[in-house]
Amino acid sequence: MPTLSTFFGIAIRMYYDDHSPPHFHAYYGSSSAQVAIDSLEVLSGVLPKRVLALVIEWAISHRQELRDDWQLACDHQPLAAIDPLE
Repeated sequence: MPTLSTFFGIAIRMYYDDHSPPHFHAYYGSSSAQVAIDSLEVLSGVLPKRVLALVIEWAISHRQELRDDWQLACDHQPLAAIDPLE
């Protein structure tokens, strides 16, 4: 599973051949969540509130890049790295 971005101890990853809706995986320590790209809804899992807020802030800024990487993953192409939250 390629890591798209890392910031503040958070790793953002995406699987090849993952199920719909388009989403990404956020990992922080022993916590993780799947977050829908379009709605930014947590599909499964739990992250600490502050961590989830940072993930959502990052995703809002990079939504089109996430959509592009989702399509690349569906096409089995290498995924592009995405700038971290600063």
